[in-house]
Amino acid sequence: MPDISHAIGGTPLVELSRVGQSLGLEGRILAKLDYLLPGFSKKDRAAKAIVEAARADGSLQPGQCVVELTSGNMGTGLAIVCGVLGHPFVAVMSAGNSVERARMMRALGAEVVIVPQADGGVPGQVSGADLALVEAEAQKITLEREAFRADQFGHPGNPAAHEAGTAPEIWEQSEGAVTAFCDFAGSGGTLGGAARFFARYEVKCYAVEPFGAEAIGGGPTHCPDHPIQGGGYLMSDLVHLRDVPLAGCLTVSGEDARAHARLLAQKEGIFGGYSAGANLAAAVTLLRGPERGGCVAIVICDSGLKYLSTDLWPG
Repeated sequence: MPDISHAIGGTPLVELSRVGQSLGLEGRILAKLDYLLPGFSKKDRAAKAIVEAARADGSLQPGQCVVELTSGNMGTGLAIVCGVLGHPFVAVMSAGNSVERARMMRALGAEVVIVPQADGGVPGQVSGADLALVEAEAQKITLEREAFRADQFGHPGNPAAHEAGTAPEIWEQSEGAVTAFCDFAGSGGTLGGAARFFARYEVKCYAVEPFGAEAIGGGPTHCPDHPIQGGGYLMSDLVHLRDVPLAGCLTVSGEDARAHARLLAQKEGIFGGYSAGANLAAAVTLLRGPERGGCVAIVICDSGLKYLSTDLWPG
């Protein structure tokens, strides 16, 4: 490969048979191991697609600075892609995100701007109010530096990466066995892009949200603080989910996400983060309910190494 960006994509699909047996499930869960991408998260796909599209249409000029708000995963992907292609990159991140993420981005050459949390914010739990402060700072830096804003919440390259990459890979690797797909919604890019592809094959797609922060499904929003980093920001109108055919929404508590991430590590040797645990918990719910006997695909969104400073892993 000419550079590391060409290693983005083509991750393995693994059946979680040991988890299924231990829980007595009727059906199969298939896990797409995107935590094995160069930046240790699925966001590498969107980062590459956004930067390549912007360079192609001229909205990103050679050597121009790139700015983006991030919980750490999109920032890591952008740091890798921008470093390879010669663009300075500024990541703007809430202080509520884990410190491993900031350290990794800096190691990859990014400038990292940490934004203090809103009043009452809890370290390790990033709320919609925290994200709004990060967005304001990202807009300010973009103007000051005449930068290109990657805009993962709005740029069509985000869902396109998953419609053209993640979902077709899952379909081909499973030999068309998948009957349902669920994903923890952050920007909505993975779920939106995958749902557009899977609709061709009548695969049911579900959004996963934190308990008490159920903006997409129209449920309770009384508990915006939760430990599942990278989503659950109480954003009910995600651009990438507009007009996307969803079969429904599932809720997962922080404790369930934590327990299932640990189960995934202990039973399958797959060391994922909080959102991976949330996706597994949601898949279990589906196989115990509307998708009983089916085949549910999930994405292992990022690596558990990004959470060593949090309460996800026992000391």
